[in-house]
Amino acid sequence: MAGHSKWSNIKHRKGAQDALRSKIFAKFSKEIMVAAALGGSDINSNPSLRLAINKAKAKSMPKANIEKAIEKGSGSGALGADYKEIIYSGNLKYGITLLVICLSNNYNRVSSEVQFLFKKANGAIGKAGSIPYNFERKGILEIELEAFNEEEVMMMAIEAGAIDVITEGTSIIIYTEPSMLNNVKDKLEKSGINEFQTAEVTYVSSDKIKIPKEDIEQFVSTLERFEDNEDIQEVFHNVDLSELE
Repeated sequence: MAGHSKWSNIKHRKGAQDALRSKIFAKFSKEIMVAAALGGSDINSNPSLRLAINKAKAKSMPKANIEKAIEKGSGSGALGADYKEIIYSGNLKYGITLLVICLSNNYNRVSSEVQFLFKKANGAIGKAGSIPYNFERKGILEIELEAFNEEEVMMMAIEAGAIDVITEGTSIIIYTEPSMLNNVKDKLEKSGINEFQTAEVTYVSSDKIKIPKEDIEQFVSTLERFEDNEDIQEVFHNVDLSELE
């Protein structure tokens, strides 16, 4: 995928995804813990928890890790209830837009750190809570193209309620309305499609831009600095990085 979700940002260097696997799982664990703390441990009555679990499963997070995160969030003295989602956006050179989703129990800390990250990248940060006009929230399901018949998947996805289906590289990308992701996924699974590389509600940029090749590595390093921050859950951007995949 080319920037559809935060996880695409870490695929640009060979072996980077494996090296950061534990860090990714830690972010998943926090999201699951918070969802369980706020809405309970029953995925049938807590759609936020179900989305978080589906996202983690799509990236092969071990079942034991998922169960531990749910227990932490829903047990006595539950952790995670005091965490809040905080959204920042800002601009870098060449018209690059970043959308940064944080999950933190310390607003002052995360505000200071995000401002520092934008300053280090010679960028300008916008008002907290603002989402750039060129980012739209969508549900995304990614399926390995070689595992299924492309036309059959497209027909089943549309019939299940998807709003768009495209082929990108070696993947079939299914877009849904955010509220329909679980329903579409359920219907596809009943039709025999049960292997998803991605299953999440995310932000998608409508206007991908290209930047000079000599600046791509620096930009990727900037993304990694953001993603390394423990309070930052997701980083979205509008840069076309397809040449690196």
